Formats: sequence, C-alpha cells, structure tokens
Amino acid sequence: MAKTSGTTGNVPTPALRFEGIKARIAKACAASGRDPAGVEILAVTKYASVESVAALLSGGQARLVGESRVQDALSRWQDPLLLPYKDKIERHFIGHLQSNKAGKAAAFFDCFDSIDCIRTAEMLDAKAAEIGRKFPVLLQVKLTDRETQSGLSLEEAPALLQLIAKLPNLIPYGYMGIAPVAEDQNELRPLFAKVRARFEKDFPGETGGVKTRLSLGMTGDFEAAVMEGSTLVRIGSALFSGEQE
Repeated sequence: MAKTSGTTGNVPTPALRFEGIKARIAKACAASGRDPAGVEILAVTKYASVESVAALLSGGQARLVGESRVQDALSRWQDPLLLPYKDKIERHFIGHLQSNKAGKAAAFFDCFDSIDCIRTAEMLDAKAAEIGRKFPVLLQVKLTDRETQSGLSLEEAPALLQLIAKLPNLIPYGYMGIAPVAEDQNELRPLFAKVRARFEKDFPGETGGVKTRLSLGMTGDFEAAVMEGSTLVRIGSALFSGEQE
C-alpha cells in the first residue's frame, strides 16, 4: 500500500506536500483576512505517475483532481491502483476540449473548467444531453496578451456567460484564469483582483444549485491568488516531485 505521510527516503510524499500547500494557503488567508475553509485544492494529476496519484489519494486529503488530456486521463484512471478512488473524487477537465474527444470526456469528467467559446459549450451541451447529465463549467479568461494562451478577455466573458446560461445541460459556476509567469507574485495581484471583481459581479451566489468557484493560482503563484480571492487553486508540481503543471 502506498505511504500516506512522512517521506520516502529524503523526498516528501504527495500527502505531506498536500499538507504543506494547505499550510501556505492558511498563511495567505491569515494575511488577507480570509477563512482557509473557503479555498479548495485541485490536484493537477496530468503529469503525475499513477503511483504518486495513488499515494496522494490514499491519504484522503485530496478530493478534486484535474486532467487536461482526455485519452491520458481515461487510461490513467483504469489502472488498478487508481480504480478504488475513481468514484470518490471530483474529476475536472482543465484542457482544450476537442470535438472528437467530447463524448468520452462527458462520460468521464464531472466538471469542465476551461470553456472559452460558445462552440465548445454547445458541443459539450449536446454530449451532456445524450447521456442525461448536467455539467458545471468554468469560463476561462485570459490574463496575458500571448496568442498561445487560451481563454477570452474579461470584457468578453459576460457575453459568453449569458449564452452558456441558456444551454440546458451546462451550469456556469465561475471563472478560471492562468496568470503569466512573474518574478514576484505581487506583480500578479492586480490581475487576480480584476478577475475577482468580475467574478463577484457575475456570480453573486450559487448558480443552479452549484457552489460558485473562482479558479486562480497554480504552484508558482497560488498564494497571491488566494490573497486576491481565489477559491480553487490548481496545484501540480508542488504535489508531485519532478513533474510540471
């Protein structure tokens, strides 16, 4: 059985790393007057080994996982080490949804956190209708001018939100944003604050019976994101040694 705490040799286990992330979140919350209970950790497992993911989940702390490649996720979660946890976690899709993978994604994931156009939303809505499901979705907004960065501008987000809200099988429940790399986390706080302001205006409470979420912050900047109101941080490399988000 995978170890759930302590270290393996001189390397902290994923469960111990998870507790370290929680402690850093608590510190950021204390500095900004927030309750740490209002911040969840999405464990980004897309690059992690099956053994590492099992070691984390066996500890019982992590209950949200994120994957960005449909085929890789389907293969990973059929592994005997992970099958016992498959239905005990909330599975989030955080990548670009391709039309030829939409059906398989709809059958596997619970939430879709990277919707940035109505075409993708309509495609997912149709697949959801086919299998009788409703999906919470986050709209992905851009925090950088890089053309390679997915997402839509904050100015465009409300219009897309209105369109998605009309789709019967999708429940928009917040925004997700990926910040540019910065030497100092404090440089990113104004960006995170702008998204939070938009989120608070567009999502004043529960939507469709689903708790709203503001997903900002990754391994390199989650403390700044928490201080500016993020309720869902996406953590990969800080949990799984030697692997990237």
